[in-house]
Amino acid sequence: MDFRGKKYERGSNWSDPEVVELLQLWADEAVQVELESCLRNQHVFNRIAEVLREKGIHRTGDQCREKIKKMKLEYRRLKDNAKAPRGGRGWKFFDVMDRVLNSRPALPYALGGGVMAQQVLQGAMVESYHHRHRRHQFAFGHAQHPELMEIKCFSESNMASSSRMQNVVPRPGFSALHRLRKKRKGQRVKDPLDDLLLKTLTSQRAMEERFLQMEERRFQRDLDVEERRMQLEQRRFELEREHEYRMFNVFAQMLSILKQSHGGSSSSITMPRGLDFNQALSEMTGLGGGDLQELRARSQAERSVDMHGFCHPGDFQRSPYLSARGNVVNIFRGSTEEGYKAYHADKYDEDKNPNGIINFGTSENKLCFDLMSKRLKEQLTQTDMNLMEPPLLQYPDWKGHMFLREEVARFLTYYCKAPAPLKAENVIVLNGCGSLFSALATVLCDPGEAVLIATPFYGGITRSVFLYGNVKLVYAYLDSKITGTSTRPFQLTVEKLEKALQDARAEGITVRALILLNPQNPLGDIYSLSELRDYLEFAKRHELHVIVDEIYMLSVFDESATFHSVLGMDRLPDPQRTHVMWGISKDFAVSGIRFGTLYTENQDVANAVASLCYFHGVCGTVQHKVAQLLRDRDWINQVYLRANHARLKAAHTYVTDELKTLGVPFLNRNAGFFVWIDFRKYLRTGTFEEEMLLWRRFLDNKVLLSCGKAFECSEPGWFRIIFADKTHRLQLGMQRIRKVLEEREQEILAEEKEQPCQSDQDGKADSTDEVIFVSRHQEPTCSGSSNLGDLIGLLQQQMRSSDWLQKNTAEQFAQEKPEIYDVFSKLVGKQ
Repeated sequence: MDFRGKKYERGSNWSDPEVVELLQLWADEAVQVELESCLRNQHVFNRIAEVLREKGIHRTGDQCREKIKKMKLEYRRLKDNAKAPRGGRGWKFFDVMDRVLNSRPALPYALGGGVMAQQVLQGAMVESYHHRHRRHQFAFGHAQHPELMEIKCFSESNMASSSRMQNVVPRPGFSALHRLRKKRKGQRVKDPLDDLLLKTLTSQRAMEERFLQMEERRFQRDLDVEERRMQLEQRRFELEREHEYRMFNVFAQMLSILKQSHGGSSSSITMPRGLDFNQALSEMTGLGGGDLQELRARSQAERSVDMHGFCHPGDFQRSPYLSARGNVVNIFRGSTEEGYKAYHADKYDEDKNPNGIINFGTSENKLCFDLMSKRLKEQLTQTDMNLMEPPLLQYPDWKGHMFLREEVARFLTYYCKAPAPLKAENVIVLNGCGSLFSALATVLCDPGEAVLIATPFYGGITRSVFLYGNVKLVYAYLDSKITGTSTRPFQLTVEKLEKALQDARAEGITVRALILLNPQNPLGDIYSLSELRDYLEFAKRHELHVIVDEIYMLSVFDESATFHSVLGMDRLPDPQRTHVMWGISKDFAVSGIRFGTLYTENQDVANAVASLCYFHGVCGTVQHKVAQLLRDRDWINQVYLRANHARLKAAHTYVTDELKTLGVPFLNRNAGFFVWIDFRKYLRTGTFEEEMLLWRRFLDNKVLLSCGKAFECSEPGWFRIIFADKTHRLQLGMQRIRKVLEEREQEILAEEKEQPCQSDQDGKADSTDEVIFVSRHQEPTCSGSSNLGDLIGLLQQQMRSSDWLQKNTAEQFAQEKPEIYDVFSKLVGKQ
């Protein structure tokens, strides 16, 4: 393709190798002599372009000439403004241009880490240039017509002063030319055309200098505009980062109330920080109006938090219709609803939906529905159970109707083995124990204060205590390690309570109460009298209220296990700060009837809780029916409790035998509806993220379990299974569990073959009557979950919709914002 005669295309860009080839041709001494010896030099650049085309570089002569001109302008700008750094390395072509334009020796030129020597008057390229154009009789470096040699073009390369040119050491081949020029100057007669030519060239030089100045000002103006744009961009980026840090701080505090970092040793106890509503409100509402609008307009992905890990982060969105507190309440609700919602949408039915989800996750007694329904139907036909007197249809005493409170007092006196009859005036009736937790937290603690509880524990307490009263939870973490012959896995001790309490006080958190679950959910532990007394003495020393939840007290199904109620103790260490809860939903298999009772000798607490019964009261007809049920002591003892305990024991035996067959460790307890199972050997990396994946895998295989993180367990891999169900559902559910575990075991074996761990360790817990270790337990050793990288990975999983963690590493975070990093480290208990 012939490029001669084509107009210069300004859109074409030169690569560095093309520029180097152009400079090698242009810097040739013969080419420079010809350029200085003629007024019109387009033909020279045309020939340079032809040589470049032979080397595969398709450029026109105009493009070559314009490129050299621009490089001269850049060189002059750096040279005149003294902007070139020492050594001339500010611009990679500076040295080459400087030596050619100032007649200095050539310098090897470095480009991209390699060295390319400028070979002036050497090389095949220059030889091809001369050979191709000999027909033009321009043998560069040879003498030409003396008159032509007298005419000198004041081009960009010759802008230096004449005196400076005279002082320059002549290059090889120029000595004869200068001697001829000096000789001709002495012989020539002054010609009028010389003055005209001098004026013309002077004007041309002035025009070129003016053009250079204009180009320089334009270039400087472009640099200023670009600099201002970069400053604005940097400011915008800083504002965005500050906003992200604020939001990340809020999210981290929200996560800390439900998620704790368990990377340290399992025996260590870290004190969590719950989200303070006042702080959350100040963080969210403290943003400017524009920021609030931006926050509301951001995509769902950027406003999502995975609080428990039960739901996809995309399921959570900050609603513009809710307050900051309303959004937090909404998030709390959504974080525990995925499995329960999936179960209700695809509930197992033996006839209608045999492929539906079997619910082993919700703590309900499904073994005695026949007994309760038969008893209620029989009583509905009796006038005493179907009573509709006017007092039952009116507002009651907010503590409950007196006839019900008297019956509850007699019931608790009998089954709790109280040393003296309990008093009806100390009984308060609410619609469930969840409402009791909310009411007690509100009347015992101020906003921002805390209650102490050992983990793992029933996760519904978090919502009951936190959402209404803005009361935090301080965790005393229990672990599965057995440290002596007299200890058991997940054993609660006074030392662990002391450590958690002192850590909380060191952080400036006021702890007002201690929560005890007896029998314990999800462990199934039953506290002995000596343990109960130790816990109550600990609370008395620190002036803590004790809230004792005994909702499973009649669900101890083995005669070898003995339940001891706090109300059955001869003397309470601090009766004015001891409050006992019980309800009928678990022990009588009627979780749909919301009924809970509180017994407290502190009338101030009783009256304060009764004021909140306005919101949590039980209707009069239900109070009447419950009183009649509790009064029928013969049916409870002779029929219901015998059948209930036998069925619970049979179901427990079936499930535990299946676990033994599978080689799965578990806690062997004799109370409640649940078995605490150790699935840690099915986790490759031993993280809560992998625990959640296993939980979802069970759900995908149509069986709903509860993972350990829902109970704030400190060790990933523990699950709770509810066994209080019919035999055919237990059989099908265990088959589905077996299928998941076998598939997971095969996957782990395949992964170990590809990437074997460094070492395998056996479980360190002993085989005891309380814990059945029927198989070797492999501790994960390939990756440690205690490092900060795993924590960042977990938060990235929970906030995957936001790109903050993707753009910022932990190291960069710590360097740029050390104060935020310190706050974050404290929040996750990593210090």
